[in-house]
Amino acid sequence: MLQARQSRNNLVINGEKGELVELLGKIKHQDCITPYKNAKVELWHCDGSGVYDNLSPEFKYRGTTFSDEKGNYSFQTVLPVSYNVGNGQIRPAHFHMMITAEGYQHLVTQLYFNGDKYIEKDAYANSEFAKRRILAVSGSGKSMKVHYDVSMAKLIPADPSAIDKLLGIYVNKADKVKNKEFFKRNNSLWLKNEVFGEEYRYIGNNTFEYAGMPKGMSETYTFEISGSGAIKCTINYVYENNEKGTSEYWKV
Repeated sequence: MLQARQSRNNLVINGEKGELVELLGKIKHQDCITPYKNAKVELWHCDGSGVYDNLSPEFKYRGTTFSDEKGNYSFQTVLPVSYNVGNGQIRPAHFHMMITAEGYQHLVTQLYFNGDKYIEKDAYANSEFAKRRILAVSGSGKSMKVHYDVSMAKLIPADPSAIDKLLGIYVNKADKVKNKEFFKRNNSLWLKNEVFGEEYRYIGNNTFEYAGMPKGMSETYTFEISGSGAIKCTINYVYENNEKGTSEYWKV
């Protein structure tokens, strides 16, 4: 079930620099026609200086709203800007968005803007999957708008360029002798074993699962990429006799 409604869709802060913009659109069911009412839409982005507010109690430029009976949602905010992430890499300006709609897979995505010169060299923004998320900014002055409509899906495939970043050998945090090796085949993530490998299916939220587990058992792999570029893989499992556990691996 969705959490209790706590809406905050006006993120404009008087005195802060940035170009005012309205982000708006519709949330629809999987048929791409029927409006989805009460979908939870979360937005976050950097400020006009390229900085994310992760520490202050205000959590600037982070908001939540819910789609109305016609599927409409909107945010009043400022356009984010590009920023330097180190090693000579500059990320294009983008919104982060997460949509939660009961009955569908969560959608976590990034929205980019036409004409941004940094898109071409960005692995995420320049991927085939990102093309429809490079959006036009219409209007001018205080009436600029960005439109983004979403049709929810039961299962969303992982972006092959994102899978590329996860490939390689991971070592167990508690026991350095244990390791796991991931590779890509047919644009899917595979875990190497003594025979060949096992395919893991993307289920959203940076998480993959092994679909071949018997009923009542499960094994999921969740990946997190830190600001420094280090990648952590957290494995959660439920095996026979309700044996449960979690282990942590880091990419070497």
